[in-house]
Amino acid sequence: MSIGILGGTFDPIHYGHLRSAVDVAEHFHLDQIRLIPSARPPHRQQPQATPAQRLALCQLAVADNDLFVVDERELQRQGASYTIDTLLSLRQEFPQCPLYLLLGTDAFLYMQTWHRWNELLDLTHIVVMQRSGENITMPESLAEWYQRHLSTKVAHSLAGSIWPITVSQLEISATDIRSKFAQGDNPQFLLPESVIQSIQQQGLYQQ
Repeated sequence: MSIGILGGTFDPIHYGHLRSAVDVAEHFHLDQIRLIPSARPPHRQQPQATPAQRLALCQLAVADNDLFVVDERELQRQGASYTIDTLLSLRQEFPQCPLYLLLGTDAFLYMQTWHRWNELLDLTHIVVMQRSGENITMPESLAEWYQRHLSTKVAHSLAGSIWPITVSQLEISATDIRSKFAQGDNPQFLLPESVIQSIQQQGLYQQ
C-alpha cells in the first residue's frame, strides 16, 4: 500500500486541498490520502475553529470518498504539531509502505525552518505541488538539497525522493472562505456543501 500525507490547519478544508490531493493520488497510484489536521502549527497563525470542529469538517468533506482517511494523530499529541513527529509515527505504523508527503510550493520553500527538516526524506518521499507554469526560486542550500534528491522515475523505495508535479491547484483560500462566512457572502462551490452546512449550523467564522 502507498500512502499520501496531506497535513494542514484545514480551517476550513476546501476543494483546493482535495483536488490537488486527487491529482497526486492519480499520478503516483496511491492507495490512500491521509488528511492530518494540525493541532498547533508552529509556523502559522493558530486556527479559528477548534481542533474538534476542523476534524469534523474534514470527516464531512470526504465521507463518501474511499481515497481519503482522516487521521487524528496530531490532535491527540501534546505540544507543537511537528511534521517529523507525524512521519515517525506513520513510519512505525506502516513500516513497509511508501509514504508521500504532499507540500505546496510555499510550504516547501520554508521547509528549512521546520524542526529536523533534513531528516524528512529518511521517512518519506516529498511531492511538491506546483501551479501550471509556476517558477520556484529557492535559497541556494535548499536548491542543492532539492537537486540531490530530485527524481523523475517511478519510486520503488519507501522514502528519499522529491517530485515536483503540476496539479489543478484551484485559486481557493481558507482565509477568503472565512471572510465570506463572516460577511454573509455565498461560499458555494469553494468547499463541499456538507461542510458549508455544518459551518453555518455552528456559526463558525462569524465576526
